[in-house]
Amino acid sequence: MPEKPFTFICGDDDYLVSEEGKGWFSEQTASLMDDLSKEIVDGRAGNIAEVEDAIQRFTSAVQTLSLFGERKVVWLKDVNFMADSVTGRAQGTLDLLELLKTVLEGLDGATVAVLITAYPVDKRRSFYKWVQKNSEFKALGAGKDAAQMCAGLVRETCEAGGATISADAVEMLVAKVNGNTRLLVEECRKLCTFVSSEGDSISEQVVMELVPNFGEADFFEAADAFFSLDLEWTLHALRRHFFTNSDARGLLGSLQSRNRLLIQLRVLHDAGAIRLGSQGLNKRDLEAAASTYAAHFGDATAKSNLNVFTQHPFYLGRMAGTVRKAPLKKWIDFQLAFAEAFEAIIQRPNDQEEVCREMAVKCLS
Repeated sequence: MPEKPFTFICGDDDYLVSEEGKGWFSEQTASLMDDLSKEIVDGRAGNIAEVEDAIQRFTSAVQTLSLFGERKVVWLKDVNFMADSVTGRAQGTLDLLELLKTVLEGLDGATVAVLITAYPVDKRRSFYKWVQKNSEFKALGAGKDAAQMCAGLVRETCEAGGATISADAVEMLVAKVNGNTRLLVEECRKLCTFVSSEGDSISEQVVMELVPNFGEADFFEAADAFFSLDLEWTLHALRRHFFTNSDARGLLGSLQSRNRLLIQLRVLHDAGAIRLGSQGLNKRDLEAAASTYAAHFGDATAKSNLNVFTQHPFYLGRMAGTVRKAPLKKWIDFQLAFAEAFEAIIQRPNDQEEVCREMAVKCLS
């Protein structure tokens, strides 16, 4: 039995927090025969009234003992009113959290086991600091180790699905879903099912063919072909792209986005701030460069191709080989060519494929 009266799990990723909570709840309820001894209370709330309702239902759950004398297990799940949000900052919510604190302080661990899972959380709040000291506390933070965490999740899922996956395929899968762990697991399970019927391992090519691009991911085949600096592949990829797409703007935007990052990486490399080796990008170099140069990018932390330090390390690592292929001037020339192509499709909206082919020939021939 834990020394603290309740367990509190929070983190930077809702999926990881939820999965950790499911594991705890399954373990705690495995020996319970009575379903009434297991209770899950939805902690999601959009306003103060819903916060009050959630806390009241939780209070009622922990104070209602099992009819058969079993130790009761209660999970306050998916709490979102501890966040830095309008509801989370409201004085009414802060007062209700003090009420929740009183309930938690009065728990009897011998009769009820309690779990609270919360995402996101405002770590500046007094309630957060209180639960750190007074609960079996666990914070699941990806932070700087996001790349390793996602890679480990992929390998664990593949192992559970009886499949193997190459290192390059892991990197591509993580980058394609922009590090979204929930999508990562679902796509990984899909790939495991596919290769089980084929009798193969999950390769980079399989990921390219079966996993769609999510969020801001820019893995157009034509973009990959262009940045390989292979003109023939690029022209064939453009033909395939325009077979199903009539608008070039998405492709040109993808090219510009990736090229912005290549320019930044090349500048950092030329300045001696990072090394670009055969194994990709050295993570320590990137962290050191971020501490030196990140201040020049402002306070924004959201992922943006205008700020190389907000990008996924796996994605940047894949770019390392590309950056070495050309000097800074060529990447700048490419950016100008993309802008000219944008202007050209405005003038020639019915010739967008031809505009992109002309741009490719001009850049890569």
